[in-house]
Amino acid sequence: MLEAVVLINVKPGQMRRVEDALLAREGIEKLYSVAGAFDLVAILRTARNERLEELVTGEIAALEGVERTTTLVAFRCLARREADGTFSLGMPGGD
Repeated sequence: MLEAVVLINVKPGQMRRVEDALLAREGIEKLYSVAGAFDLVAILRTARNERLEELVTGEIAALEGVERTTTLVAFRCLARREADGTFSLGMPGGD
């Protein structure tokens, strides 16, 4: 299984529209709203390189309201942790 992280900048006033469109895409495993240099972080999982390329360039980057993307393709997982706790800062039970 191929995995990638896509960091997304959204045009002002387009956040809800972009979130809804991304959540409807097959291959987007998780979508996080974040603070900092990016607005959204999408975690992608696909079985084929071709689908990953379609998803990143043809569907996410081309989506109306998306200003810019940065894609990080994972080569291998170095630590096995439950993903539910990964982005839980400020949440009950988070660090």
